[in-house]
Amino acid sequence: MSRRSWSFSSVRLKTKRGSDDEAADVFRRRGRLFSSVREDRRPKRSDDEDPSPETHNGASKEPDSPVSPELAAVEEKPRDQRYASGQFFFEYLVVVSLKKNIRSGEYEPQISYQFPKRDGMVRFQKEEEEKTLKAITLFCFPEGINWAPLTEYRSETFSFVLTEVDGSRRNGYCRRLLPHGNGARLPEAYCIISKLACFGLFSKIFDEVEKRKVKSIAMIYPFMQSLREAPFPAPGNTVNIKSFIPESGTEIISLTRPTDSWLEHVDFRPLFSALTDEEVLQVFAATVLERRIVFIAEELGTLSQVIHAVTVLLHPFIWQHTLISIVPEILIDVVMAPTPYLLGVQKRLADEVTEQGDLLAVDLSEGRKQTFIRQIGDEDSILPHKLRDEILQALKSRSEKATLEEMNRLVPEAFLPFFIKTVGHFAKHIARPGPEKPGQFQKRSFYKALESKSTRHFVKQFVETQMFDLFIQEAEQRPANQNGFFEQKIAEYQKKMREKAKKH
Repeated sequence: MSRRSWSFSSVRLKTKRGSDDEAADVFRRRGRLFSSVREDRRPKRSDDEDPSPETHNGASKEPDSPVSPELAAVEEKPRDQRYASGQFFFEYLVVVSLKKNIRSGEYEPQISYQFPKRDGMVRFQKEEEEKTLKAITLFCFPEGINWAPLTEYRSETFSFVLTEVDGSRRNGYCRRLLPHGNGARLPEAYCIISKLACFGLFSKIFDEVEKRKVKSIAMIYPFMQSLREAPFPAPGNTVNIKSFIPESGTEIISLTRPTDSWLEHVDFRPLFSALTDEEVLQVFAATVLERRIVFIAEELGTLSQVIHAVTVLLHPFIWQHTLISIVPEILIDVVMAPTPYLLGVQKRLADEVTEQGDLLAVDLSEGRKQTFIRQIGDEDSILPHKLRDEILQALKSRSEKATLEEMNRLVPEAFLPFFIKTVGHFAKHIARPGPEKPGQFQKRSFYKALESKSTRHFVKQFVETQMFDLFIQEAEQRPANQNGFFEQKIAEYQKKMREKAKKH
């Protein structure tokens, strides 16, 4: 395992004395959450410069996270196509409990159980792991130290993202609940860290972990060990995990991934329940132009689900900047960062947000007086009106009680045509010196191909975003005869339009 570097930019930390100072130091030195600039590795050129293999160095992909020897050994084995090669279900499972600090009398989140335990690490690896685990405790209990024993507490499941400076992300899945027992007691959190984004699948794993914890914490180990040794299923496939429970015998637990892997981490229902279609379009418009956006809600699950749903609306483009679905109280000053971000903030910290300018602050709370607490004011005019109305019309076709599956079909069908109609002609404007050679994007001719002035105005802003720039860099590197996801969807859409035209 090689040493990684981390950076922390443009963020002041609001810290408290004692353990909070130590927690803040984790983020000062690691800063994994706040990397928001990708280096453009292409050579500088004029918009319509002729591509030349002598002057074009290409845009190499960001380096992947180091692969452990344990994982490398798995990759050497041949894999069935039903399984994703070399993938573990998870990196860590931890239980985070609230422990009373004897000196301060306040409750602090601490790791009370960890699987797997890492042995044989050198010193800096141990330090890196300790920092990661400390960060996890902050996200499991982002409210800080204000806790007291409870007799009732509604279980909630939410997620967060740890972003490294190379752009790679790890997902944290958390279930917080009141442990089994009688009388007043403190909530605890189960947390799984994984490079895989699959909220529904990990929710099912939490159900199994919780069921075993009620009987004995020792019963978690064999189940998680079986899960860790199981091959991770490819999209649309199932893996069966055998697990023994005393008094119940051996159980077969089936875990299935959705066919569309880019939708397996999302549930659009909370987003469209909290906001009207018109409000969703304003949020979408601000996100497309990579602005600073803060979502405010009481429930942790609402914050994480809404933010992840908003990022999926951008597909096939990927949000490249700071993304913190639940901002721990100790990191609330991240709202002052000048760079683009998507942040989830609990309602009690809303005043910290409303003091900021040049951002979109979205209140998701029930019974709110207004949805947009702060806004720049042009959000309703960013998208070309004709295309905006087409999205709204497509969204109206859903039923009032649409299922998860129905929403996962309908919402992408409403938003993807917007990108096809605005930038779907990009491939025609990548000039290549040869079929197998890297190409160069011709920005000027790309603009000129658009007939609509309003669409051209929008596209001129959109092509300056990092999400579009990275997308084009990757398209330039692909061979001309190799189509990506977006090209396939463009071809499907054009075929559908031709068939529709024939019928009329």
